[in-house]
Amino acid sequence: MALMTALITGASAGIGRALADGLAERGFRLVLTARDAARLEQAAGELRRRFGVEVSVVPQDLSDPAGPEQLVETLAARGLTVDILVNNAGLGAVERFAEGQIARQAAMLQVNVVALTKLTRLLLPGMIARSGGRILNVSSMAAYLPGPLMAVYYATKAYVSSFSEALSAELEGSGVTVTALCPGGTATEFQERAGMKRGGRYRRRSMTAEAVARVGIAALLAGRRVAIPGWGNWFLYFLIRFSPRALVIRSVRLLNQSLLGR
Repeated sequence: MALMTALITGASAGIGRALADGLAERGFRLVLTARDAARLEQAAGELRRRFGVEVSVVPQDLSDPAGPEQLVETLAARGLTVDILVNNAGLGAVERFAEGQIARQAAMLQVNVVALTKLTRLLLPGMIARSGGRILNVSSMAAYLPGPLMAVYYATKAYVSSFSEALSAELEGSGVTVTALCPGGTATEFQERAGMKRGGRYRRRSMTAEAVARVGIAALLAGRRVAIPGWGNWFLYFLIRFSPRALVIRSVRLLNQSLLGR
């Protein structure tokens, strides 16, 4: 099956925008969605000029519980069929859980977990019926360990990775693959939006969004189940697996404390 159209959520900046660039470079038609319509239109214009591909823009707030259904309805109304689903949109916050804003914590769950699950459920049957498709869920190295001072965010990424790997196994033989992309620190706007302090240890170890996207796209197109960008993150993965759990949690708390700044 020739994969043609890719839907990318959270496509206006960061890893989402880098994934859009990488897929456009390979000639895929793109459907970009995010909350900021103006930034989406700017990104779409740049992609058309640079790569000569067809780019559609669908502004949508996935923190709205009805957002995934509204997005899929808009796609259907425009006659757009999704062959590649990239669930990249995500929210995070560095905070002491008991002091965090409940509305912000609920939005994290809505975007990182519920919207991702709904979009997958809504678009997957069509892929199965066509005997082909690709799904890339942007998870995180945070999926592999608890995250004191970012408890909700880390928990959502644990869900994303578990869901992705389980669904990948369910879909064996269907022609549809699911890949979990698990980057570590990445230099994007996410840090500012999550309230991370400038100069924290996380920032000094960050990869570029473009480097993460290259690994993610290669894994997506190859149908691999998990993609971890960078040797440093692979080393961290094995360190997490084989270190005492209490030591791992303490280390993460110290890291996130440096991001919280108080």
